[in-house]
Amino acid sequence: MIELNTFKKLLEENEECLPLLTLDEFFNGNTEEDSIAPNQWGFGRPTLSEIWDMLQKIELMPNIAWVRVALHDDTEIGENNGAEELALAGDTIVICTTILPTELEKLVNCEWLCSDGVITIKVSELNNYSCVPPIPENFNCLEIVWD
Repeated sequence: MIELNTFKKLLEENEECLPLLTLDEFFNGNTEEDSIAPNQWGFGRPTLSEIWDMLQKIELMPNIAWVRVALHDDTEIGENNGAEELALAGDTIVICTTILPTELEKLVNCEWLCSDGVITIKVSELNNYSCVPPIPENFNCLEIVWD
């Protein structure tokens, strides 16, 4: 999971704009099962480690440029026993690809994810985030969404 100081630095450098996180930055060491799709956790949604494993496989496909986790505004830096603590809140999974949304829905198995599906987003929608990787020509950005 992204280190607190690294996260704070990204916020400072990008006018408090939340970063798109790599899979490792969001999932590695993250044990808070309700940090993504919290309304589906406990109702059939797979574990974070299962989601991470599946997304790592997707990211390796030749028609995928990158995969990132878009954070929800509920992401916060709080306190726990007097120490600052980062509480990540994942909103969607952004996938830069040439794959059609219907094909990606099958590849990621939206039913298994307890997801509401895959949507195409405008590149301009990513302007709300920092750390957005380049989007290759003829690629689109899709989102796996919940709720």
